[in-house]
Amino acid sequence: MGAAEASRECDSVAAVSIRQVFRRDRVGIVSLAVVGFFMLLAVTAPLITALYGKNPTEHYGQNEAGLLSPQGLPVLPNGGVSAEHWFGIEPGLGRDVFAQLLHGIRTSLLVAFASAAVIAVVGVAVGVTAGYLSGIVDRTFTFVCNVLLAFPALLFLLTLGPVVQTRFVGPEESEPAWMQFTVLILIFSAFGWVPLAMVLRTAVRSLRQREFVEAARALGASRRHIVFRELLPNVWAPVLVHITFAVPAIVTTEAALSFLGVGINEPIPDWGRMISRGSEVFYDDPTYMVFPGVSLLVFVLALNLLGDAVRDALDPHTVR
Repeated sequence: MGAAEASRECDSVAAVSIRQVFRRDRVGIVSLAVVGFFMLLAVTAPLITALYGKNPTEHYGQNEAGLLSPQGLPVLPNGGVSAEHWFGIEPGLGRDVFAQLLHGIRTSLLVAFASAAVIAVVGVAVGVTAGYLSGIVDRTFTFVCNVLLAFPALLFLLTLGPVVQTRFVGPEESEPAWMQFTVLILIFSAFGWVPLAMVLRTAVRSLRQREFVEAARALGASRRHIVFRELLPNVWAPVLVHITFAVPAIVTTEAALSFLGVGINEPIPDWGRMISRGSEVFYDDPTYMVFPGVSLLVFVLALNLLGDAVRDALDPHTVR
């Protein structure tokens, strides 16, 4: 009991030290505030758009006269920015840009956080198991990881979407939203767990030789106890760091896929597809690309800086 209490006390002291280090990182605090702001916008997007009086799918420019020119461009300057449409309207369809941006955050965060959750679960389970058991399990793990790392993941992402649509969706039907999200999450997860599992395998191979693990084994502790009570509490830091860097990578990749036309399809709002549309009308209406482009840049930059701050706070060798 004394050893357990001492261990809990050490964990508490370490947690306090991590919080103190993070609080001294002004860039990390600002990045956390920016990420939290975007997440708040994503959660409250339906409420905000309801109060705003617009939705992301209605074609206001086509339904209301005087908003779009015969060429489909906003009549008002700056992309149609006005008191009615704060960020203007989309060229061609005339949808409200502000409402699309808010709901586009939800699309990016849903794909990113769902994928990150699956990556964390699979990566921890496979990495810890391979590192602790070694032998044939470890050799099989290494082979599978090498195959997945050598596989052209981006090409797979580009080709699987059309294949799924032709296989499971009729020629006259549109691919349902749940299928689009599921395909992206599964593909991101299928390739994303490998780096995390490899890091955890190396960490566990080192930890299993440590004195506290040997002591638990000598006392007759089961493998389950050793893994869940001795090993997992000591590998949560690399898991957290990996996830904080995986989320912005998934956000940008999902936007790139939508930009190329193989990600989230209409009418679901998506930043990548907004940027793609903005590139088509950039010379006639550059404002339309500015809002999703700047939003994506700020959000991903804040996520990456937050990941740096988390890594520095969890690294005991960081010099400040």
